[in-house]
Amino acid sequence: MRSDGTRVKGLSPIVQALPYIMPRRFDAQNWASDYADEELIKAFIRKKRREGHHVTHMSVLVAAYYKAALENPKVNYFVMNRKVYRRNHFCFSFVILKTRADGTPDETPLKVFLAPEDTVFTISQKIQSHIDKNLEATHNNNADKFANAAFGVPGLARLVFWLAYHLDLHGLLPRKMIELSPFHTSLFITNLASINTSYIFHHCYEFGTTSVFVCMGKPVQDPLAPAGTRKKLLPLGVVMDERVATGIEYSRFFAAFERYLKRPELLEVRLDGQRAEAGWMVCGRWRLTLACMPKLWPNG
Repeated sequence: MRSDGTRVKGLSPIVQALPYIMPRRFDAQNWASDYADEELIKAFIRKKRREGHHVTHMSVLVAAYYKAALENPKVNYFVMNRKVYRRNHFCFSFVILKTRADGTPDETPLKVFLAPEDTVFTISQKIQSHIDKNLEATHNNNADKFANAAFGVPGLARLVFWLAYHLDLHGLLPRKMIELSPFHTSLFITNLASINTSYIFHHCYEFGTTSVFVCMGKPVQDPLAPAGTRKKLLPLGVVMDERVATGIEYSRFFAAFERYLKRPELLEVRLDGQRAEAGWMVCGRWRLTLACMPKLWPNG
């Protein structure tokens, strides 16, 4: 029994067979590119900031993704040891650049947990809170501390990661380790526009449970814009594990994702569409609204 997901049963024979035909995540990767309306997103961000709300490209993108995932929950499934699991929470990971005390640049992975009552504003606050804490030159988060400890003794890292990988295969990896691991995530996202770089198709890690990786690149000119205008698009490189959802299910998800990016004002209220006074259930680290449980746990 995994702490981060529940085994999905009753799948069609072909869906059950896919993890055996493609046992590795890199076997099952599909690539897709898309473009978001950069001018529309920037206008929304500027408007919200004038109203006193701090909103970023990442918070808008994550909010749109999560809202679409609540409506199409299979994109939050993952495959482990040839079995399909329904994740019992939603989180996303990303990497920030920080400067060490000696002035050298460094990267730190962060993971943020979301709940159905979140909005684009609370997501932005969570992102900024994690960034502010981890930008401190002397601060190391739990993932950093774990890596430093593993690499502190020659030969220990190989043993630690081998053990973690095989414990994970059999659902025995401790919950605390899953919580701190940025590779056990619903979505991994990177913003290469922040370093003025074009988007790439970033692989989904074999270690962990990442099923989708989204990369934002620096904005580009819209080739279909009317002559004399300078409309820009935000390019997105998406890599997904095809074993967790069928083509039509991914199609419906991305249609919803695109719809919310075109209407970001829909992200200002609870992403599950429920009323603010819906009841709560607290389950360890993750909070879930009772009203949206049927969406998160379909088919029983």
